Amino acid sequence: MAGEHEPKVSRGPEKDTFEGQRFTQKDLEVSTHRPVSFPVLRAHWLLLLLLILSLTICFLLLVTMLVQVSRIPKSPQVEAQDHEENLSLGEAAASQGPVHSSLQQLSQINASLAHLCRPCPWNWEPFQGSCYLFSRTLGSWDSSVSCCQHGSHLVIINSIAEQRFLSYWDIRKSHVMWIGLSDHNKEGSWHWVDNTLLQLSFWKDGEPNNDGNQGCVQLAENTWSDNRCTAQNFWICEKPLTPCPGL
Repeated sequence: MAGEHEPKVSRGPEKDTFEGQRFTQKDLEVSTHRPVSFPVLRAHWLLLLLLILSLTICFLLLVTMLVQVSRIPKSPQVEAQDHEENLSLGEAAASQGPVHSSLQQLSQINASLAHLCRPCPWNWEPFQGSCYLFSRTLGSWDSSVSCCQHGSHLVIINSIAEQRFLSYWDIRKSHVMWIGLSDHNKEGSWHWVDNTLLQLSFWKDGEPNNDGNQGCVQLAENTWSDNRCTAQNFWICEKPLTPCPGL
C-alpha cells in the first residue's frame, strides 16, 4: 500500500512532471543574475539629486532676476508709454484668449530687460550720440591721446551744444582738460585727431598765441587756449554711443 502514496515522476528531455504539474527546464534552472550593488544605486541617486538641485538653482536665479528687473524705477515718459502698451495688449488679450495674455507678459519682461541696457560703459557720460570719459589723472597731450583706447579718441567738438556740455563738466570739476586739437601737422593749421580741419572754434580772447611753442589745445572753463603739449592736464575721451539691441 505504500506504493500508492508515492508521487509519480516522469522525466523527459525537455520537461519534468511532478504530481501532474509541468515544469520546463528553464524553471528548474538556478538564476545566475547578480543583484545591482548598493554603491551603483547610490551613485545613480546622487546624480539625479544633483540634476534636480541644479535645475532648482537655475529657476531661483531666473525668478530673482525678474523680481529685480521689475523693481527698476522708470521715467514718467517710459511709464506712460508702458501704460498705453499694456492697455492695447490687454484689450487684445481679452478678445483673443490666453495665448495673447502670455505674449503680453513676455513683452513686459522684454521691455523691463531693455531698461537695463547701458549705451555707454560705466564711468562714461552719454550726450547726443556719444559717450565721454573725463579722466581722473594728469598727463601730457600725447599720453592723453594714447589713453583713449577701445574705439575712443581725444574729444572732437563739433557743435555749440557739445561745447556747453563739456564746459559745464569742466567748470563743475574746476579742471583744465586736453581736447583732440593740435597744429602738429603744420604750425598755425589746427587739425583734430582724425585729421579733419578745424571749422567751429571757441578760442579765448588772444588765443591761440603760440607762446613758447604751444601746439596743443586745452579746455579751460568755457573757452580754448593753446599750451605746451608736455603740460600736465586732465583729458576727455569720446566714442560713439552703442544703441541697445532689440529684444
